[in-house]
Amino acid sequence: MLTLFPSMFLGPLQESILKRAQERGLLDIILHQLRDYAFDRHQMTDDTPYGGGDGMVLKPEPIYRAVTTIRNTESTPIILLTPQGQAFKQETAIELAQYPSLFLICGHYEGVDERIRKHLVTHEYSIGDYVLTGGELAAMVIIDAIARFIPGVLGAQNGARNDSYASGLLEGPQYTRPAVFQGREVPGVLRSGNHAAIERWQYEQALHRTQERRPDLLEEATPDH
Repeated sequence: MLTLFPSMFLGPLQESILKRAQERGLLDIILHQLRDYAFDRHQMTDDTPYGGGDGMVLKPEPIYRAVTTIRNTESTPIILLTPQGQAFKQETAIELAQYPSLFLICGHYEGVDERIRKHLVTHEYSIGDYVLTGGELAAMVIIDAIARFIPGVLGAQNGARNDSYASGLLEGPQYTRPAVFQGREVPGVLRSGNHAAIERWQYEQALHRTQERRPDLLEEATPDH
């Protein structure tokens, strides 16, 4: 991970599932300070844009130096977090989880020098149609989403495969004890022990919820029932 603000990651990466995954050796997250790869004594990593305009642009030299110094293999994807990137989706997380290592670059200011984007970066991702102050928050989201597909990270073997978006549909309603809460009962089918009926009910509920909340997903869904 290449960032100007490594301390932003300390809280999120040291809690819950991500913390346990690192302790068990299932996930290794290494933070690199971009300024450490600057060439001048002031550790400058940005400069004014050619052609004028507001804001600053991340210089190409420190990023290139960092990537070529740190990158494990030529096959390691170099991912730039930018609002101009491709939409990050569940299938993206599944795909990226197959790589033994990833190199994430947290964009900032007006972005990175175009020569880095065109000739060094292999993937560009955005987590939504909005602009953040930097790529750090997006990187945290992407790390969390990918980690869920690394074997052993989740307690349930197929937990991530049953999440919303995994089949193209939103996940349906979930219930737990007590069976009756404030006069409202858990649907009888879930207590029936009939696994075929339960699976059918869950699929129907997922389909209904998707139609109600995200009908656009139905165009891409690939139902298996």
